[in-house]
Amino acid sequence: MLLELQIQDFAIIDRLHLRFEQGFNVLTGETGAGKSIIIDALGTLRGERVDPTFVRAGCARARVEGVFSLDDCPHLLPLLAENDLLAEGDDQLILAREISAESGRSVARVNGRAVNSAILREIGSRLIDIHGQHEGQSLFNPRTHLELLDRFGELLPLRQQVADQLAALRAVQARLADLRTGEARRQARIEELELLRADVAAAKLKLGEEEELLRERSVMQNATRIAALADEAYRALYAGAEGRSGRSASEAMATAVNALNELARLDERAGLLAQQATELQYQLEDLVIGLRRYRTDLDVDPRRLDAIEDRLTVLRDLQRKYGMDVATLIEQAARAEAEIEQLSNSAAQIAALEAQEQTLLAELARRAQALSHQRRQVGEELSRQISAAMHDLAMPNVRFAVQIEHVDDPGGPLINGRRLACDRTGIDRVEFLIAPNLGEPLKPLARIASGGESARLLLALKSILSQVDEVPTLVFDEIDVGVGGRAGHVVGQKLWMISQRHQVLCITHLPQVAAFANTHYHIRKEVAAGRTRTSVELLSLDQRIDEIAAMLDGAPNDHSRANARQILERAQTWKQHRQAELAAKH
Repeated sequence: MLLELQIQDFAIIDRLHLRFEQGFNVLTGETGAGKSIIIDALGTLRGERVDPTFVRAGCARARVEGVFSLDDCPHLLPLLAENDLLAEGDDQLILAREISAESGRSVARVNGRAVNSAILREIGSRLIDIHGQHEGQSLFNPRTHLELLDRFGELLPLRQQVADQLAALRAVQARLADLRTGEARRQARIEELELLRADVAAAKLKLGEEEELLRERSVMQNATRIAALADEAYRALYAGAEGRSGRSASEAMATAVNALNELARLDERAGLLAQQATELQYQLEDLVIGLRRYRTDLDVDPRRLDAIEDRLTVLRDLQRKYGMDVATLIEQAARAEAEIEQLSNSAAQIAALEAQEQTLLAELARRAQALSHQRRQVGEELSRQISAAMHDLAMPNVRFAVQIEHVDDPGGPLINGRRLACDRTGIDRVEFLIAPNLGEPLKPLARIASGGESARLLLALKSILSQVDEVPTLVFDEIDVGVGGRAGHVVGQKLWMISQRHQVLCITHLPQVAAFANTHYHIRKEVAAGRTRTSVELLSLDQRIDEIAAMLDGAPNDHSRANARQILERAQTWKQHRQAELAAKH
C-alpha cells in the first residue's frame, strides 16, 4: 500500500508530505483547493504523461515521491527482481519522478535507480489504480474483462489446463510442419545427404590431413634451400669449414672440455665449469646426430609433390562443393545416416503425429468448452451482483451483461459443429456490456456515458471485483458526482467494504461518504506572501465533525454539528456490525 507521498513544487503545491493509513482514507475540501492535484501527482507515479505545466510557477522542477509497502504485493516481486530493482530483504519500494519546467521531460527512479517510462508504468500500474468520473482505467478496458471474470469465478486453474493442452498441441503441430515440407523437398534432401556421404567415403577424409599435407608441401617446395641450410649447420658443427683451416664446433668443444678437465685437476673451483662443458659436449653430439638424420631424410621425390597437390585439390573441391571444412564434412557424413532414416520414415511419423494431433484437439475442445461453460455461469452471477449493486446506488434500471463471443478458425478445436479460434485463455472473447436506462440496448462498457452513471457503475464493479483485484491501492476521484445523500450512504458502505481488501483513497464532496472513512484529511488553499499554496491536515474527531458539518451546511453550527455526529455514529454502527459479520465468516 501507499505509506507516504511527498510532493514538491507541483502545480500550486510547494511542499506536501502525507502519510496514509490502511483501510479507507478520505480527502475533502472546497472546490479548487487542490484535491485533484494530488491525484495528478499520484498519476505521475503510475507513469502517466507529464508536461511543463505541472511545475509550480517560478520553479525549475517538480518532484513527486511515493513510498510503498511490499507486504501486500507479492505479484510485483518477480518484476522487480527481473529488473534488478529490489535488494534482498527490502520490504518497501520508493517511486520518484522529477519534471523539468524547461523541457517538460521527466526522470523516473525506482529505489533510487533510473528507469524508463515503460518500466515505471508497469510497476506503477500494479501499485495504484485511479478511478474518476471521466475515466475507467482498467475496468473500462475490454482487454481486462476476461481476466477479471476468471478471477471473480476462480477459473484460473481451469484456464491453465487449457493453456497446457494448447502448448502440447502446438508442439505436435510444429513437428508436423517440419515433416510436411513436401515429398519433393524430402527426396531432394535424401539425395543430398547420400551424395555427401558417398563423396566423403570416396575421399577417405581424415581429421588433420589437410594441415599435414600443407606442411609437407611447404618442406618439399623449399627442399633445396632446406638441404643447403642443413649441410651448412652440419659442417659448422662437425665437419668444419671446407677449404679453411678452421675447426668444427665439435672439435672446438672437445678441446675446451679437455682443457677444463685438466684445469679442474689443478684447481677444484673449475670443477663445475668442466662439468658444464662435458654436458654441452654430449648435447652437441646429440645435435650432430639429429642433424645428420634430418639431412638424410630430406631426399625429395618429385612424384610425392604431385601426389600432395592432387590430394589438396580433392579436399578443396569438396570444401567448395559443400561450403564446409574437412572436420564439418566428416561430422555431417556421420550424421547423414540417421537423418536419411528419419526422412525415409517420415510418412509413418506424419501419420502417427496426425493421430496425436486429433487426440489433442479433441481434449483441447473438451477443456475449452468446459471453461467456456463455467464462464457463462460466472458471467450470469456477476451480472446479477452488479445489477443488485446498481439498484443500491439508485440506478435500478441498469442492465449489465457479460458478452462471450467466439471466432471461427479452420485449424481450431471442433466445438458444437464449429472450429473455433483458441489461445492460451481459451475460446472466449469476453466484454462487459451495459444498458444504463430502461429500454436502451446493451452497449460495450467502454462506450457508456460519462459522469454519475459511469462513476456509480465503476463503484459497483469495484465493490464486487475488488476481491480479485491485485492492485493494493485504489484511488477514487469524486466518484460520487451526481449521487444524492441516500445513495451516498451506500457509496460510503461500498468504499468501506472495498477497503477491507485494499487501501482506498477517496476524494469526495458527500458527507455521507466521508463519514465511513478510517482516516480523514482536509485540503485547503492558502495565500501567503502573494503566492497560493495547498496544504493538507489530518483531522481529529472534533475536526471531522466540523468538516462534515461544513459539508452539510456550508459552515459549522450547532445544528449541522449535531447532524454530522449523527452521520458519523450511523456509519460507525454500520461498520461495527459489518465487521462482526465478516469476523464470523472467517
